[in-house]
Amino acid sequence: MSELRKLGEGEKFSHATVGSINGFNGKVFIKDELKETSCEISFGTLEPGQAVPFFHSHKANEENYIILSGEGSFQVNSDVFSIAEGSIIRVATNCDRNLRNTSETASLVYICIQAKEGSLDGYTMTDAVITGRESLL
Repeated sequence: MSELRKLGEGEKFSHATVGSINGFNGKVFIKDELKETSCEISFGTLEPGQAVPFFHSHKANEENYIILSGEGSFQVNSDVFSIAEGSIIRVATNCDRNLRNTSETASLVYICIQAKEGSLDGYTMTDAVITGRESLL
């Protein structure tokens, strides 16, 4: 079972790791450890043939799944479709969802980002400000 390990934090950041994605196994939620205030992020693994053991729905939050490795099937209400490494799936509120690893040999590893539906007012092109800070990298 993989764990989230905090690496550090400052006044304006938190830094943690789940380790190697290739060796990741289990389910880890990172909201509390990183003190997130705008979304919930989790890493999950499904072993060959395994599915999430329940369907679920959210009242206020949409979910975005990013498939990091493996292949499977995803179901939203009665719609079923194939997913694989590189797939990105947004699921709206008030509908059932689930996923299954359809591989016989490889794990399916994914990230799920949950945020309040309709709350994105600004984003990179409208919220960002280029600053004159000197690079220390």
